[in-house]
Amino acid sequence: MTVRFFLDTEFTHFIDLQLISIGIVGEDGSDFYGELSDYNRAACSEFVRAAVLPQLGQFPGRAMAFAQLSREVVTWLSRIPVESGPILCYDYADDFALLCDLIDGPLLDGWAHENIRARLDYERQEAYFREYGGRHHALYDARANAFAFRGEANG
Repeated sequence: MTVRFFLDTEFTHFIDLQLISIGIVGEDGSDFYGELSDYNRAACSEFVRAAVLPQLGQFPGRAMAFAQLSREVVTWLSRIPVESGPILCYDYADDFALLCDLIDGPLLDGWAHENIRARLDYERQEAYFREYGGRHHALYDARANAFAFRGEANG
């Protein structure tokens, strides 16, 4: 049985991407969220300043330095049993690149990854945002992608 995990990140700017926050939502009900406390605010685009930064701080205790966030995400990923056939899903390749940068290497052994952009139902994604809000917040965007994913059974 394959278990999918949906990844989303927020970052400073499309030209010089630096991680700000990361969200991962599992089909098994688990999730991970963390924000960097030491990102370069001056590197943020106007869009990021207006749409992303005001949403930070919603989850107390989840802002931390890069090294701590790296350790926490590796620990969280390593707790997922590889027997479940975990697949990390993302809709933007740089989300995956930012995760690999954060963990300082490739995805853990036993994990697969897949760009699912073509398999998202954007009407369902919009319905999620209408009901729950949170667009441009890494955890909410990851949840919206999990909700909008068209898997083999329903796609």
